[in-house]
Amino acid sequence: MAKRYDETKNWYAIHTYSGYEEKVAESIRQRAESLDMADKIFEVLVPKEKMIEIKNGKRKVVEKRIFQGYVLVHMKLTEDAWYIVRNTPNVTGFVGTGIDPTPISEDELEKIHKRMGLDQPKHKIDLKKGEVVSIVDGPFKGFDGSINEIDETKGKLKVLVNMFGRETPVELDTLQVKKV
Repeated sequence: MAKRYDETKNWYAIHTYSGYEEKVAESIRQRAESLDMADKIFEVLVPKEKMIEIKNGKRKVVEKRIFQGYVLVHMKLTEDAWYIVRNTPNVTGFVGTGIDPTPISEDELEKIHKRMGLDQPKHKIDLKKGEVVSIVDGPFKGFDGSINEIDETKGKLKVLVNMFGRETPVELDTLQVKKV
């Protein structure tokens, strides 16, 4: 049988039922504390990133889970720690090959942390390049144009508007347009 347990500290991905990520993370934290496992289970994380959603014409910063149905645990993979995490309600298992949990690589973890640590939330833009939109606000109100560029960090669009027989690029906020 392959080596399942590993005494070094590593991050592991745990699969949960979707929608139970927070509950699972809290349960693992509580179980680690109550069963005196703080020396083996160090940190539990539900990776999230901030995004800007537009509802009813208003911007709202929301946190979205990066990986639906997954929780990350920083732990020493001992038999008792494995048992505690594996038998937490709503946990369906560790991510790995067969029954052997596979640690998350440093490279992958760095990417996840970078994505979570973005101070500037990304705009959730429901439009695609080449799509035709109608301008509903600003000096170009009433014009239609096709999207040429999308800047998710700023929530801006470059729209090509046909004026006087030529296409003119116009920079607009996502709130100033709607799909045709």
